[in-house]
Amino acid sequence: MDDNSTVVESGVQKALFFGWLDFTLFILMLGLSTLIGIYFGIWGRKEDTPKEYLHGGKTMNTAPVAISLVASFLSGIMMMGAPTEIYLYGTLYWLVCICIVIVGVITDIFYLPVFYELQLTSTYEYLQLRFSRSVRVMASVLWTIGLLLYIPIVVYVPALAFSQVSDINVHIITPVISVLCIFYTMMGGIKAVVWTDVLQGIVMTVSSIAVIILGVIHVGGMGVVWERSQLGGRIRVFEMNVSPFIRMTFWNVVIGNTFGWIGGLSISQAMVQKFMALPTYSKART
Repeated sequence: MDDNSTVVESGVQKALFFGWLDFTLFILMLGLSTLIGIYFGIWGRKEDTPKEYLHGGKTMNTAPVAISLVASFLSGIMMMGAPTEIYLYGTLYWLVCICIVIVGVITDIFYLPVFYELQLTSTYEYLQLRFSRSVRVMASVLWTIGLLLYIPIVVYVPALAFSQVSDINVHIITPVISVLCIFYTMMGGIKAVVWTDVLQGIVMTVSSIAVIILGVIHVGGMGVVWERSQLGGRIRVFEMNVSPFIRMTFWNVVIGNTFGWIGGLSISQAMVQKFMALPTYSKART
C-alpha cells in the first residue's frame, strides 16, 4: 500500500482499512438507495407520461427536494476538495457562503419564475422557444460533453478514496456504483433520485459532524485548532485586494463562484427538474 493508506503508530506503519462495521454501513446505504428506486418503480404512484415521470407527478414536498438540491451540489469532489483547499490555502474559501445567498436570490427573482411558468421538461426547451432549435441543440451538445468529462471525475475521486480504505480495486468500485445509480434512477425516476439524495445527504451531514467533533477532541479542543490555524497562516477572513494576480481574494471568490453557481444551479437541468417536481410555485420558491 502507498503512504496515503498508512498511519505511523508507535513508530510502526499501520494500514487503515474498513472494518466489518464500516462495510456493513456502506453496503446498507447502497442497499437502501437501490430499494428506494425499486419501491418507486414498482409500488409507487405510476406516472403516465414522460413529463409526469420527469416531474415526479408534481407530488414532491419542499423539504426532501431542498435536501436533494444541496446533496446533489455537494459532490464527492466538494466534500474532499473544500477541506483540502482550506488546509492548503486558508479559510478565505468560506466566502462561498455569500455566493449561496446571492445565487438563491438571483434564482428566485430571474430564473425560477420563467422555468416554473413554462413547466418545461428540459431547460434547453427554453432556448428553442426564445431563439431556435439549432441554439437548443448546440447548448444540449455542449452540456452533454461537459457532463461526459465531469461525471467520471465525480465517480472516480470518491471511489479512489474508498479503494484506499477498503483495498478493493477502483476499477471494480466505479462500475458497480455507476450501475446501482443508473438502476435506481431508471426504476424510480425523479422521486427515487430525490429520496436517495435525502438519504445520502443525511449520511454526509452526520459523518461530517462526527469527523469535526472527533478531530477537535483528538487535538485538544477548538482553542488548539484555532491557535494552530493562526500559526499556520490559515485564518483569512476578508482580503479586498483587486489584483488579478493573487490566487484568492474576496472579489474572485464571490464573483467567480456566483457566476459559476448560476450555471450549476439556476439553469442546470438536474436542479431545475427538481424545482419543477414541486406542486406549487410558492413551494418551489421556498
